[in-house]
Amino acid sequence: MPNEIQKRLAENLKQIRKEKKMTQFELAEKADISEAMIKSIETCHSWPSEKTLFQISNVLEKDIMNFFVPVPQSLKMKEEIKQKLKITVKENYKEYLKDILEEIDYGQL
Repeated sequence: MPNEIQKRLAENLKQIRKEKKMTQFELAEKADISEAMIKSIETCHSWPSEKTLFQISNVLEKDIMNFFVPVPQSLKMKEEIKQKLKITVKENYKEYLKDILEEIDYGQL
């Protein structure tokens, strides 16, 4: 059974690889390791050697520590929540600018 660190490695590796728009095959080929090893790491079936981690980190242009930084699911906002947040920020920003402009008009700044 995988431990928390192995799960984190699997999740982060997969996320970073996808951010780089790479398939498992492409990453494996560029890192000079097997595609099966990438799949195995991402599914928590294998723990990579230091050399393998180094090769993967070089290809993905990320420090090895990025594979182990916690990324709790609870921090990943759903699209709806992000949209509401954007609207709220935009409204508050408009109100703030309006107040500043009024202060300028009345010579308070």
